[in-house]
Amino acid sequence: MSSVSDMDLFAPRTPPNQPLAARMRPATLDEYAGQQHLLGPGRPLRTALEQGALHSMIFWGPPGVGKTTLARLLATLADAHFVTISAVLSGVKEIRQAVDQARQHAARDGRQTILFVDEVHRFNKGQQDAFLPYVEDGTLLFIGATTENPSFELNNALLSRARVYVLKALDEQALEALLMRALTDSERGLGAQRLSISDEARQVLLGAADGDGRRLLNLLEIAADLTPEGGTIDLELVGELLNDNRRRFDKGGEAFYDQISALHKSVRGSNPDGALYWYARMLDGGCDPLYIARRVVRMASEDIGNADPRALTLCLNAWDVQERLGSPEGELAIAQAIVYLACAPKSNAVYKAYNAARQDVAGQPSLEPPLHLRNAPTRLMKELGYGQAYRYAHDEPEAYAAGEDYFPEELEPRQYYQPVSRGLELKIAQKLEYLRSLDAASPNQRRRKS
Repeated sequence: MSSVSDMDLFAPRTPPNQPLAARMRPATLDEYAGQQHLLGPGRPLRTALEQGALHSMIFWGPPGVGKTTLARLLATLADAHFVTISAVLSGVKEIRQAVDQARQHAARDGRQTILFVDEVHRFNKGQQDAFLPYVEDGTLLFIGATTENPSFELNNALLSRARVYVLKALDEQALEALLMRALTDSERGLGAQRLSISDEARQVLLGAADGDGRRLLNLLEIAADLTPEGGTIDLELVGELLNDNRRRFDKGGEAFYDQISALHKSVRGSNPDGALYWYARMLDGGCDPLYIARRVVRMASEDIGNADPRALTLCLNAWDVQERLGSPEGELAIAQAIVYLACAPKSNAVYKAYNAARQDVAGQPSLEPPLHLRNAPTRLMKELGYGQAYRYAHDEPEAYAAGEDYFPEELEPRQYYQPVSRGLELKIAQKLEYLRSLDAASPNQRRRKS
């Protein structure tokens, strides 16, 4: 059987025992839950629909917010044929079949065809290239759905021809409206069962849905199956269903990187409470504590640096505790490190200096070390001048060779490292300033000023 399907939305051929979430798909825009920033009066997508000005688009949002449902609804409102393919299961062959179907529909009844691609972020370059020409010439109207940032996965040619709409997790008001409609709708929902739900159970269900309408309806359907006709869905039943797995966390996906970003920025912003919240969120979602430990070590070097060098040691120790003892001891040690980083004086001076040095090196030829900085373990090297006139710092006053030069001859000396006036770097800055004053006053200048 082909993975390409041509279907008219809400046609009477509804499969028996269809899940509640499928049965409750809206037939009108007014029934559609949430996304008022796109579909509210005067909003861009609603205006385009009302004017009949459909265009290729990509719906980007978390699971269960209505991406597929909205695509089907648009097809219905536009009286267009709806062809769906999966980025995972379909290849170039299925795309060509969809194009053939679109041409047949256009020739037979003049109706437009919408090609809906679920999980479009998984489309490889060959798949994208296969249907791009047909999007360009109007054979197909393309609608993609993705939970991942499309700019990371889709080529620029496709992105330039499709408008990206960001769908948001459903708020409590939208979820509650969806729940009550499902409970009272006798034709598509659970209305025939005459069920009620306690206020406590309703609030817990809404919280457990975590902005996911499909998850809400799936939980409601299971609860309804376990409740006698005319009965009440209570808190005890809902609690048994949830098993405390209520938060959304996509390991390796967009949500994952958003949360580690929030953790890092909370540390950088010296907010230990926010940092602990995001740390707990990631652990709650199943993130490996060792991954967080590795990122925390990075924070110690990038954002604290030499303002408090003890931070790096503490973070490495926390990593070691996690590896040696596992959880929960290791998780607590990492929490300790995170709080220390958030409270420590901040400096990105080393981070900036390192990047500046790398940029310099990348933009220049392979400059040789000056002869006086080279070792001379052989006679030939000595004869060639290796190590000649090198000044051994320990033999100099204050163990500092004032006026010495440590850069290639072709490169003017740089000052990459600019310590901040916080923590230990305040002392480092004072010392470097003093050493530079010795350089300026020294009669023994390696590099002659022009």
